[in-house]
Amino acid sequence: MNKYMGHINQTMGVEEMRLSGGKADGMRMLYVRNGKGLEFWVSVDRCADISRLSFKGDNYSYFSPCGYVSPQYYDDKGAGFLKSFTAGFFTTCGLTAVGSCCVDDGEETPLHGTISNTPCENIGHWTSEDGIHIKAIIRDARIFSHKLILEREYIVSLDKNEISLKDTVKNIGNTVSPLMLLYHCNMGYPLLDENAKITVPSTNVVRRSDGEEMELEKCLEVEKPKNGYEEVCYYHALSGDTEISIYNPNIKKGLKMSYDADQLKYFTQWKMMGEYDYVMGLEPGNCTPDGRKVMREKGLLEFLNPGEEKTFSLKFSVYEE
Repeated sequence: MNKYMGHINQTMGVEEMRLSGGKADGMRMLYVRNGKGLEFWVSVDRCADISRLSFKGDNYSYFSPCGYVSPQYYDDKGAGFLKSFTAGFFTTCGLTAVGSCCVDDGEETPLHGTISNTPCENIGHWTSEDGIHIKAIIRDARIFSHKLILEREYIVSLDKNEISLKDTVKNIGNTVSPLMLLYHCNMGYPLLDENAKITVPSTNVVRRSDGEEMELEKCLEVEKPKNGYEEVCYYHALSGDTEISIYNPNIKKGLKMSYDADQLKYFTQWKMMGEYDYVMGLEPGNCTPDGRKVMREKGLLEFLNPGEEKTFSLKFSVYEE
């Protein structure tokens, strides 16, 4: 214990709070600091996603025009997801549907699934010598259908500016369930502007809309905000232990995202350089955002058998130069 401090929250730790006003009223949040400049907000009522992240005063994530929206306002019809898509540092998409709305196996699946609008069933946190720990359980289950549990764990280093995320999805039902999971990580200003340099170790990159093979330098180019910009997605081929990075020399800060690309087999880059809608999505997942029907038809859809579980891990590191 530091003898200069009366309470650990003087410099680090986790503080619980509730938002007040508008569509965010009553939402539970965890405000996390590691004492070395890293701070972020965990949205307890939205799948324990990280809604905002900053490093030494500079924001890293995109915060969409709708702002914070409580899950009570969630609309699962059509593109209703966008009415409450806070984006934030990352939004979890899944667990049985990701991407485009579709009808698959007789079920109408909403845009990006429902898990990001699901409150944690329970959540706990504590600080020890090896870091700040946060554990949450989120249930994605219903009668006559799939029954999945997401166990989420964060470990935040007190020595380095790192966040380790481990997600375990368990099938607690008695039928086989589709499993789709995508980490919708959203980079925003001032980390993201036309000076930002993005590195993705692709062996191949294809434009989603027409399947055209693209030059890596072109798709990673960051532009100034443009009125009427049309969003585009690119699919990158990655393998093994991989690291995605973004660095902005203007603020001399950056972010590295590392994970096993054999575990999360697909990487989607969402490029949206519009005015006010200025965001770069860097999105590892076990699927593409083409929708469950397309994944099934291509023979690429993953499943969880009764009693089976799968674990996915990511590490986020922020730094300055």
